[in-house]
Amino acid sequence: MGITLTMLGMGMTLTFDDLRGALAMPKELFCGFVLQYSVVPLSGYFVSKLLNLPFHYAAGLILVGCCPGGTASNIVTYIARGNVALSILMTAASTLSAVVMTPFLTEKLAGQFVAVDAAGLFMSILQVVLLPVLAGAFLNQYFKGLVKFVSPLMPPIAVATVAVLCGNAIAQIFSAILMSGQQVVIATALLHASGFFFGYVLARMLGVDVSSSRTISIEVGMQNSVLGVVLATQHFGNPLTAVPCAVSSVCHSIFGKCLGWHMEVFYSRKSAGLSHSVGNPMMACVNLRL
Repeated sequence: MGITLTMLGMGMTLTFDDLRGALAMPKELFCGFVLQYSVVPLSGYFVSKLLNLPFHYAAGLILVGCCPGGTASNIVTYIARGNVALSILMTAASTLSAVVMTPFLTEKLAGQFVAVDAAGLFMSILQVVLLPVLAGAFLNQYFKGLVKFVSPLMPPIAVATVAVLCGNAIAQIFSAILMSGQQVVIATALLHASGFFFGYVLARMLGVDVSSSRTISIEVGMQNSVLGVVLATQHFGNPLTAVPCAVSSVCHSIFGKCLGWHMEVFYSRKSAGLSHSVGNPMMACVNLRL
């Protein structure tokens, strides 16, 4: 129920103008979408192989890698002075397409480790993600008064949902986490680090501007881990499959906030340096030469 309300709240932030906005930056949105559903799913697969993870952990790591972008990425993008509009559109696009992409990729990549119920994943994502997001967008378009009243309640619900679902998943199998938690934490950290790194590097190689590349990096590196916990709990027999998803929620939040803060400080100093050089002819000449 909690994640359904969270997705409903996300839908309430969308309008038809957002869809028109997507047409204004098709290149950035397309690059971001492709990297979202290629870099992290493949990273999950290769990290699982590299660290020789037990099958249940490998399946969980791949599952969270195949999940859409998380809404927290929009806040981190704002902090990092990225392209916030692109961030919102990427989150919406990956979330809406997750009903097909997540089951398909999970079956192809994680199916080598454990049995994957792709049809069950499809129905669950349809019920807890796609329909609530579309309902929220409909309410935002035609019932703006109701949305204005309800919207302030959505952030606390989202925070509580993450805390309860991830906390419950960890609490149920805490002893198992202690026994092999280091391996899971390392694997999850590598998963998200690869998402942030390759998201930026590949976006720049594809000719995307710096601001949008920062945005794509953040979107690719931060997943909807709560959705991963829900899907792992409902559709995988071993409860340990949910562990990488729960750890991911903490891991990508720390990575994302640190990265956003670092980018904000870096570009603040860079802007201050440029402002100083404008008032100093000698520094302006030095900057021009550099």
